[in-house]
Amino acid sequence: MSEEEAPELMTVKETAEYLRIPVPTVYYLVQRGQLPAVQIGGRWRIKRSLLDRDVLKNEDGGQPTVLVVDDDEGLQSLFKEFLKKAGFGRVVVGTGAEALTHAEKQRFDLVFLDLKLPDIPGDELYSRIKAMYPDLPIVIITGYPDSEILTKILSSGPVTVIQKPIEYEQLNRTVKILGHKGSEA
Repeated sequence: MSEEEAPELMTVKETAEYLRIPVPTVYYLVQRGQLPAVQIGGRWRIKRSLLDRDVLKNEDGGQPTVLVVDDDEGLQSLFKEFLKKAGFGRVVVGTGAEALTHAEKQRFDLVFLDLKLPDIPGDELYSRIKAMYPDLPIVIITGYPDSEILTKILSSGPVTVIQKPIEYEQLNRTVKILGHKGSEA
């Protein structure tokens, strides 16, 4: 569902699809008052404009949000576990197209970007995200440290690079170096 098609008042199911989170999580967040919702006829409705403004684009305070772009499901799980323990909001996607969709809706505090994606080359995705947010720190994750794609990115300026295989402690050190609180676990 594109933004133009999304209704102003969304059902819980529509909200779950829009935010890409499970339906029970939407109920939980609504009941705790963390999503802008009203009850109409005994059913919850979430106001999309307030969701966009207050939840997706919340840049003041709150937990830092991280976008992870990697098609490796094992690495996705490692990132989800680490970022949850470190107290980060997180969006983990497997394609460049998904990454761009999220980057257009929300400003992230940090991005972890794999160079080898199934749809968009890593250097092109890096450039497109940097064009949107020039000051956004993007950490490159790669199993190919000598690749042409990485060389193109490095030519644009200093970049943090993590070589695969990635370990939990390596992620912890990286987020601390970039000025964020790491995970104590």
